[in-house]
Amino acid sequence: MTQPLPLAVTIGDPAGIGPEIIAEASAQRETGLDLPHFVLVGDANAAFAPGEPSRASAQCALDALERAVNMVRAGECSGLVTGPVSKAGIAEIAPSFIGQTEFFADACGMAREDAVMMLAGPSLRTVPMTVHCALADVPGRLSHDLIVQRSRIVAKAMQTDFGIEAPRIAIAGLNPHAGEDGRMGREEIEVIAPAITTLRSEGIDASGPHPADTLFAPHKRSTYDVAIAMYHDQALVPIKALDFDEGVNVTLGLPIVRTSPDHGTAFDIAGKGIARPDAMIAAIRMAGEIAARRNLA
Repeated sequence: MTQPLPLAVTIGDPAGIGPEIIAEASAQRETGLDLPHFVLVGDANAAFAPGEPSRASAQCALDALERAVNMVRAGECSGLVTGPVSKAGIAEIAPSFIGQTEFFADACGMAREDAVMMLAGPSLRTVPMTVHCALADVPGRLSHDLIVQRSRIVAKAMQTDFGIEAPRIAIAGLNPHAGEDGRMGREEIEVIAPAITTLRSEGIDASGPHPADTLFAPHKRSTYDVAIAMYHDQALVPIKALDFDEGVNVTLGLPIVRTSPDHGTAFDIAGKGIARPDAMIAAIRMAGEIAARRNLA
């Protein structure tokens, strides 16, 4: 696989750990680490104090996102890796901003529902069906069509971006014990199971609804390639518990390649020299691999 163009890596909020983990990734690449070539996107003239986020640092992060996505869409870079940003900080500048996944959907002219967030690490790949919303809103947002639509995107991305010809998709239930035959909720019976039936009728290897409390056990993880969860923490708790230092956030369904380390700005440790670059390195490596696969397609 070849990567003809460099990746664009955004600095993130410069008051966070983004600059130092990107610098460390670059240093390790220069000393022999097998990483694709990348260019840093940020404000070279900006001066920010580590651990002291501000409106100016949030603006720098937003400007870098906008510049980098334009570079990739213009064919100047093969993919995009984003440093961690403060959602709250950017939202003060751009109130419609609720997350980078939604930002890239908007930037690519897509419906936000068609940009799917996947968390990937050495032990697990998992997708939250609903993302940035209150837990109380989750049941009302789940629907047959949403699960089918997003699962189709996941299945296709597993093939095109990860090279898995026949991906196995395990779909979690919403309620404890996957509803226990309706005694603990009927979403599994009325929404999730019918969606799985539709997916299977289309030739997609989907199974479930699985009780979420056992779906991520070691013996279960070997039975699927990606797990689809019904809400944010149902997906992110296991990936962060298993692969916190190497977890990668991947946006599926976009016409461009986009990954990010699966952690935040860590303002509390910024500038102290203790931030680990592992997740940034993993995000850069994964973006390069996906870009290379797409280049061969």
